[in-house]
Amino acid sequence: MISAGMVSDLLKYFSKTKLTGMQTKRDYNLESKDNEGRKYGYTFDYDVLHHYMIKSFVPFFRTGKTLELGSFEGAFTKRLLGLSDDITCVEASDEAIAKAKLSLGDQVSYVHALFESMQLKEKYDNIVLTHVLEHLDDPVAVMKRINDEWLTDTGRFFLVCPNANAPSRQIAVKMGLISHNSAVTPAEEAHGHRITYSLDTLERDAKAAGLNVVFRTGIFFKALANFQWDRLLNTDIISQEYLEGCYQLGHQYPDLCASIFLMCEKGK
Repeated sequence: MISAGMVSDLLKYFSKTKLTGMQTKRDYNLESKDNEGRKYGYTFDYDVLHHYMIKSFVPFFRTGKTLELGSFEGAFTKRLLGLSDDITCVEASDEAIAKAKLSLGDQVSYVHALFESMQLKEKYDNIVLTHVLEHLDDPVAVMKRINDEWLTDTGRFFLVCPNANAPSRQIAVKMGLISHNSAVTPAEEAHGHRITYSLDTLERDAKAAGLNVVFRTGIFFKALANFQWDRLLNTDIISQEYLEGCYQLGHQYPDLCASIFLMCEKGK
């Protein structure tokens, strides 16, 4: 039975959807702060989802240069160091870069810039964009730059986004907490979200950018919201075997996962 406290937490997590208009100038440092309705990053993201993202990437990762777009404070970058020893990170928040440098030092190169306007001299064998595309004002334009300018001819693009059709979101719709699966809540909008993707709309935009979608799947079957997972992870209820089961089940039901994953190659 759901307690009154749990309902209150869900209401904060899935705030009612409303139209507030597009910001003319974005504060990327502010967007990365926790807000009343939502943390920017959860233990579930860092300890569980990041682990299974890397596990999903491993079979496809190329030897060579890696570009991580939207590296935030370096938590995922640290995991990428196990796959590549030549990493360049691009991040819009200077505060996030400063924290990443404290953690990673000179193991990676940093570029403080916007994807839409930055100029890179190199091309990359792996380009990683995890939980970032949904923040972009023009995601197709950025992916077109990835395809046309930054990806080597034999390179691979690793694209991961939160999933509109995750059961946790579908349950929130049935509870009346959000209006529809792909809604962008005010709490998400405060974190810079512009869209909530499903597999079909994600693949639509990747193809519109000229990319060749080679592989698609889901990452981690997920019926609970992130804050609920954080509470469970502090108990002995969830075992490593259970986590692995959710990961494996995600391959069987990709549309019911926490995140959706496309591996793309350069289109002609």
